[in-house]
Amino acid sequence: MRQLLAVFCALWCAVPAGADVTLSAHYLHVEVPLPPTLSNLDPIPEDNGLAGALTGLKDNQTTGRFLGQEYELSQTYVPEGDDPIAAAKALLATSPYLIISAPAEVQTAIADLPEAQGALIFNTSSGDITLRDADCRANLFHTLPSDAMRTDALAQVFVQKRWTDLVMITGTHPQDVAYAQAVRQSLVKFGLDLAGEKEWAFDADMRRNASQEVPLFTQDFGDYDAMILADEVHDFGRYVLYNTWEARPVTGSEGLSAVAWSPVIEQWGAAQLQSRFEKAHNRQMTSQDYAAWAAMRTLGEAVTRTNAVDPETLRAYILSDAFELAGFKGRPLTYRAWNGQLRQPIAIVHPRALVAQAPLDGFLHQVNELDSLGLDQPESTCEAFQ
Repeated sequence: MRQLLAVFCALWCAVPAGADVTLSAHYLHVEVPLPPTLSNLDPIPEDNGLAGALTGLKDNQTTGRFLGQEYELSQTYVPEGDDPIAAAKALLATSPYLIISAPAEVQTAIADLPEAQGALIFNTSSGDITLRDADCRANLFHTLPSDAMRTDALAQVFVQKRWTDLVMITGTHPQDVAYAQAVRQSLVKFGLDLAGEKEWAFDADMRRNASQEVPLFTQDFGDYDAMILADEVHDFGRYVLYNTWEARPVTGSEGLSAVAWSPVIEQWGAAQLQSRFEKAHNRQMTSQDYAAWAAMRTLGEAVTRTNAVDPETLRAYILSDAFELAGFKGRPLTYRAWNGQLRQPIAIVHPRALVAQAPLDGFLHQVNELDSLGLDQPESTCEAFQ
């Protein structure tokens, strides 16, 4: 018994005692119309993102019980047509901590509110590169990887596998167009280019015609090493796999994909996080869930280390060299001090297994290898964090 008490004391007696603190945060989801897709096999969960934030809340509460720290999270959903700015103002009147799922333009509008100056806002839904670049805001942090981080990870795979003859099919939705542009920039960054590109504008029912239409559509690409699909709304991509004229790897939005999170990630303790999440929410964790979990855990880690709940103290700590978040990705996660982006490895997966994790071996960086993914500091035009 004495030995058990000694071990317990070694773990907890060294924790400095402090006044009880309570951090209250808000989760704000702005509903947007979803584009029609050919298949409804993969419906977006109604609690996509929120479930991750709730899992992070529970993790914070587990640690907080030992340290006299309390965590609270409210939930606000803004239906289509309602005013998200008014909702954000009401939430900011009660707490400076917002975890947001909303389009990029809504996020910048909220960050620009007088009520938001000095707040900490976490983007968990938009990979828009400009949010981390010219449209950055000093109070807006990003736990979801940018599109550029994901496409840079994919480009590293192309280089490693010597897939240099590449073609791309691009959808017409804004998300598809943005992803395709990120692909082009990543290929240039890593010394690659596209041998061919086509736009997918079919209005036929590919559920019936894919085996006839897709080979004809891809025939004039000729031979190539790999195909890239820019289909971020997951409309047509599933019908391209195994129907191309040439039997070649399919990558990008379908097939071999670069993602923030996937159920196939099982190493580094990820299986335990996946298990806790699935037990609580009866489904698998998505990339947006992971981003919301990371946002909530960021706040929890900062409160634990500083024993403070004011946004100025927490922001300074989160952007400091002392901050590290254990993110179940094999290495500590930190924030880029020049644009508020959470550094994180990017998983290269197919639906059944983890293939690799970027940055891949051999892709070095003078400061941090994770900065080989996405906008590096010399490339960034963000000035708000200076």
